[in-house]
Order: sequence, then structure tokens, then C-alpha cells
Amino acid sequence: MKLLLDFFPVVAFFVAYQIADIYVATATIMAAMVVQIIILWLWKRSIGRMVLLSTLLVLIFGSITLWLRDGIFIQWKPTVIYILLALGFSGAQLLTKSTPMERLMGETITINSAIWKKINVMWIGVFLFLAVTNLFVVYNFSESTWVNFKLFGVLGITLLATIVQVIWITRHANTDKNPSSTIS
Repeated sequence: MKLLLDFFPVVAFFVAYQIADIYVATATIMAAMVVQIIILWLWKRSIGRMVLLSTLLVLIFGSITLWLRDGIFIQWKPTVIYILLALGFSGAQLLTKSTPMERLMGETITINSAIWKKINVMWIGVFLFLAVTNLFVVYNFSESTWVNFKLFGVLGITLLATIVQVIWITRHANTDKNPSSTIS
């Protein structure tokens, strides 16, 4: 259920774009993200920071898009999110004892901190790659190609990175009998 709720705004954007245009799609994703927050609050009584940040950026970039009638602003929003994620993961690695992935999965998976840090660096790379790729698609392809990339391309890249992470973790979780040891 949570996964469907996470994809709801992007799918709503995609469908609205197919039916109308970038401006209707932008208004739709803005409304969908507000609805997502309301549902999350009613269901879990909490809203994740990432959802709040993403909603705030969609509302800001979406409002500018609608006000200036220029789709480039909503097209830049994913790049801003990916750069902020890369900075957040970098800051976590430098300033805290555990990485975001370790905090998320560390209670169920035991691998050493060196592996968690490598996984963190991988995600920083993925986010930077997505940021650059988003801009490449925005400036070198049609708006409809960008909309398709936003749903299918980003999903594919993220799924591939997740598979790589699972393989990496599985490989090290199976061989790492002493979580305090260092594996390179």
C-alpha cells in the first residue's frame, strides 16, 4: 500500500500529461502530493522528511511553472531533489556514525560499516547521475520524452541500483561473520 502511495503523484502527473499538457500535469502532481501527505498523516500519523521536502519543492517549482507558464521549472525539480539527496547522503557519511541506508536497514542486516559506506557512496553516485541525466533529457529531448523518462527511466535506474545494492549486501552479509571487521 505504501509503495502505491509513493508512486501515486508521479503516475498522476504522467496520466495528466497524456490527457492534457505540462500545466495540467503540474497542477495534478501538486494536488496529488498534498493528498499523499494527508493520507500519510491520517494513516501513519507521521510524514517522512523526504516526502515533505519533495512536496515543498513540487509546490514551489510547480507554482513557478504555472505562474510563468514555463514547464522548465517543473522539469528542474527532480534535479534539485537528486542533488539535495546526494548532499544529504554525503553529509551523513561525513558527519554521522551511520549512513542513511544503515539506519534504514541496519537492524535487519548485519554488515560492517565499510560496506555501508560503500553503499552510501554508490547512492550518492546514483543521485548525481540522475540529476545530470534529468538535465540532459530536459535540454536534449522533447517534453514528452522527459515525462516518459521521469516515470520509466528514473524507475528503471533506481530499480537497477537497488538490485546492485541487494546483490552487494547479500554477498557481504553471507561472508561477513564479524560485523566489526573490515571488508574491502
